[in-house]
Amino acid sequence: MKIAVDAMGGDHAPQAIVEGILLAAKEYSDVEFILYGDGEQIKPILGESYNTDKIKIVHTNEKINSDDEPVRAIRSKRDASMVLAARAVKEGEADALFSAGNTGALLAAGLLIIGRIKGIDRPGLMPILPVIGKDDQFVFMDVGANSDSKPENLLQFGILGSYYAQFVLGKEKPKVALLNNGAEASKGSDLSKKTYELLEAEESLHFIGNIEARELLSGDADVIVTDGFTGNAVLKTIEGTAFGLMKLMKSSIMSGGVKSKLGGLLIKDALGSVKDTMDYSKHGGAVLFGLRAPVVKTHGSADKVAVYYTIKQIRKIISSHVIPDLVTHFETHPKESNLK
Repeated sequence: MKIAVDAMGGDHAPQAIVEGILLAAKEYSDVEFILYGDGEQIKPILGESYNTDKIKIVHTNEKINSDDEPVRAIRSKRDASMVLAARAVKEGEADALFSAGNTGALLAAGLLIIGRIKGIDRPGLMPILPVIGKDDQFVFMDVGANSDSKPENLLQFGILGSYYAQFVLGKEKPKVALLNNGAEASKGSDLSKKTYELLEAEESLHFIGNIEARELLSGDADVIVTDGFTGNAVLKTIEGTAFGLMKLMKSSIMSGGVKSKLGGLLIKDALGSVKDTMDYSKHGGAVLFGLRAPVVKTHGSADKVAVYYTIKQIRKIISSHVIPDLVTHFETHPKESNLK
């Protein structure tokens, strides 16, 4: 399998991107990488001993910046690293696209170059999140690809998320929930109420009703759907709260005297486990799901560890054949939304 890499996307590119690719290349002998970016910057990071059969460089000096207007950048910067990587996937030279760059531009590249699956109105941005207290994960969709969504879009997010949970995470009968401000069916906005009706009527889904934000990480649902505006706000709240709590605990231990510091040493391993659970970098990137090939976005501030875990995730997606299955299903049954 081949992965096209936007080596120039992200806050720490190309250093963190290339170092993460090297970690992944050592572990996965069945994966080849095509790095799109400035060869003069990439080659020194790779060093002299990298396997040229497994890692190839396609040189370009052009890149998309974080403050570029997404659609304009994709159309005007035709030789940008992200654009070339997307084109490689479109033309069948690579199986998936990976980037830590401009999220809006990546979505535009996915839609304009790779293309959405026929029958899918809007792809969604879907991260994989941890379940607290269990060695488990769930999918959350959408977290920013669509600020304004219709009930039909959220229904499709439920179907797409169920496919991923079933074929990639191994959930036999994924439980689908709608993020809302109460458990009752009558709660929420017009969007929530209409979406609830559609999800409940969809016989292919195991819809369990509404779920509140405080129950998000409980493991009660395998797939949680919402609109992109709400999902993005919730995701950033989770990230900020997790970071803040870890910082607060560390500060309290360090400023609490000898007893606190001794106690901190005793619970160091437990705190490390908590940090690992809440560390987004250990759970892979967010999938732009609904496109004709895997397009995966990791955090702009990602380090080499986050890159490695995202490559691990992409490899699993490709191996599962979930995208070809989705393409076949939706294009064979364009007016149906049932899972196989």
